Amino acid sequence: IKEEMGDALKSYGKDPLNHARKMVNPSLGSYRFRIGDYRVIFDIEGDEIIVLRVGHRKEIYRS
Repeated sequence: IKEEMGDALKSYGKDPLNHARKMVNPSLGSYRFRIGDYRVIFDIEGDEIIVLRVGHRKEIYRS
């Protein structure tokens, strides 16, 4: 899973908004990626992706 996530993030990093979904609840972060059953919640600052949370889809949205 770790390798799959790393490969996906490298690919998504080239054009992150093309692969991302806007978060309904922006208190967790502005955007999310789906990588299998896992989610990566992140913000974008300039040309950098700031990863805020990574977790299984059943757990990631719980505070």
